[in-house]
Amino acid sequence: MKSIYTILGVLLLLAATACENFLDVNENPNNPQNAPITGLMTNATYETALNVQRIGSITSNYVQYLASPNPASASDVMEPLNYSGTWFNLYNAMTDLTDLISQAEESEAGHYLGAGQVLMALNLGMTVDIFGDVPYSEGFDFSAVTPVYDDDEQLYAEVLRLLDQGLQNLEGTTAISIGDDDFIFQGDVDKWIKFGNVLKARFMLHSPNVNANEVLSAIDNGFEGNDDDAYVEFFEQRFNPWAQVAINNENLLLGGWISTQFIEALDGTSYPAMDPRLALMVGTTDEGEFIGVPNGAGRGNAPEQGARSTLIPGQYYTSELSPLLIATYAEQKFIEAEAALVSDPNRAYAAYLAGIGAHMDMLEVPASEKEAYLSEPTVSMGAGALTRDDIMKEKWVALFLHPETWNDARRFDYGYKDMTLPANLNTDLNNQFIRRLPYPDNEVSRNGQNVPEVTLLDRIWWDE
Repeated sequence: MKSIYTILGVLLLLAATACENFLDVNENPNNPQNAPITGLMTNATYETALNVQRIGSITSNYVQYLASPNPASASDVMEPLNYSGTWFNLYNAMTDLTDLISQAEESEAGHYLGAGQVLMALNLGMTVDIFGDVPYSEGFDFSAVTPVYDDDEQLYAEVLRLLDQGLQNLEGTTAISIGDDDFIFQGDVDKWIKFGNVLKARFMLHSPNVNANEVLSAIDNGFEGNDDDAYVEFFEQRFNPWAQVAINNENLLLGGWISTQFIEALDGTSYPAMDPRLALMVGTTDEGEFIGVPNGAGRGNAPEQGARSTLIPGQYYTSELSPLLIATYAEQKFIEAEAALVSDPNRAYAAYLAGIGAHMDMLEVPASEKEAYLSEPTVSMGAGALTRDDIMKEKWVALFLHPETWNDARRFDYGYKDMTLPANLNTDLNNQFIRRLPYPDNEVSRNGQNVPEVTLLDRIWWDE
């Protein structure tokens, strides 16, 4: 658990820290306000977790975890929206990390440097995954008010370079040790090293020319169990954002309604096995049933509250103090299963089952129910019968509300069983699923001469 001093520290930091950013054109870049390295670490770890959730709140409708209760809602039908806030938050985190990395180099604080590089790689990778080409080389030195956009494939090479450098620095010596200012691992450098390797495996897996052996090599140095998971816990002064969605929904500020696709994937409709995790992830109707909302169609003839399943307060993902998951052992096992499927089916099958088990353990599924699910013939089909479809389906369940699932969906060409296009789909998509986010309005108005012209069907480099 985080100490009270760390909790108070982040509250003070969030209230007082001013982040210089190339987006903040009203700030004087010649008069920066330097935060201490410990404060930068606190803010960077905290904001990175929030950035994962912020992106997940966008993509959860695309991968049909969530659905809008209102017909033809823009989030469901994949209309272009203004993501200026998401862009700003990603760049604010990377600006703080630029300062952290610089201070760590000057102070010979190798472990801070390594952790900063890992976090920079994660935030940059997430930014590229949703927007494609973005400013980076001119993004943080204030030399350009209208920075150029760097190629997304080259930025991915930078992501992997940062991870390699970060791991090297984490494995070396340091003049200053990380402590409770680290909201993710509370200064546990061994866990930072495992985390960096998991991220290497994640980003390498995105490549259309993935080297499975390199992915598996990173996995070998990754997490060893759920206790290694990367997450940030919340506290009484700031609830988990998904908890706030559930609370808001109870107060008729509607959000967090569950897609029919997700319900039917777990309730025995789309797949033979009834999944015991369903009741631990989403709520029932007032009648005790699991009923979803079809994406794009809205709640139809059931306008009243309680007639459809929603996120509800108090569950694993939606308790006020629930962790925000950044990377998990369960995700790692599914990465391993996919990477090993062709070359080592036995390893892939063992990893696939371990991924399901790890997620069930996270949710505290009773042992008897866990055993029953894993004994289902369509779940435990054997190494020779395991397919990529099986792996991707179980990974989709285990990464509930996480933005990495949208990367998987695009790599998988949205090939999940019974995942259909939403009703009232944006006509500009020509009966196809969305492939990228549009550039935010603020960036287009501020830096329009450099912003690439794209459509929602233009693909990120690894999705081409």
